[in-house]
Amino acid sequence: MRPPIRLKADDYPRLAALWQAAGLPIKPNGRDSREAFERQLAGGTQTALGVETEDGQLVGAVLTTHDGRKGWINRLAVHPDYRRRGIAKALIAAAEDVLHRQGMDVIAALIEPDNTASLALFLEAGYVDWPGIHYVSKRTREDV
Repeated sequence: MRPPIRLKADDYPRLAALWQAAGLPIKPNGRDSREAFERQLAGGTQTALGVETEDGQLVGAVLTTHDGRKGWINRLAVHPDYRRRGIAKALIAAAEDVLHRQGMDVIAALIEPDNTASLALFLEAGYVDWPGIHYVSKRTREDV
């Protein structure tokens, strides 16, 4: 495996295919659309990182964002055929590096309750599971 690289807007088709292969839910007409991805990258607060095989296949990816005071690790995905090889750990470390260079001292990730593998991965990477925290959201549309 190659070390993590920055992905660009042109990498969107490969990224969307990886999300699907990894089983991540996708909002193709909303926040996960190509247009949204390009806008988010251009906005300067999102960085997309990926891991490729030696022949250039995208097998892992993560998005980082921040709000100026807290960094977020989002959409961590590893192709099922390439799991348990350290790719997710490398992506978390690369995401942390990006966010620290952007001045973020607090980094967080939201993990779905049934995703025990991701929770274990982040706990192993030194993250703390805060009991009693609830995620709430208000959306303008269901597909965003």
